Amino acid sequence: MTVTYICRHCQTFIGELPQQQVNEQLLGFHFLTPEERQSIISYSPNGDVKVKVICDYCKEALDSNPELSLIVSPLQ
Repeated sequence: MTVTYICRHCQTFIGELPQQQVNEQLLGFHFLTPEERQSIISYSPNGDVKVKVICDYCKEALDSNPELSLIVSPLQ
């Protein structure tokens, strides 16, 4: 069981944590609203967790071109 971080825009693999070393409290998931949890975190049947975040490249692109945030899939 692992926690995998991927970019929500370009699907780039960002990192992975063995789940036995962390819990939702340590990861800060408890600060998310139910809606945020649903859009950011997904669980697989075997217990793996996928967390969608924004990679540095996509963040830089969105910061430089804020109008891209109006497009559904701006950086794919």
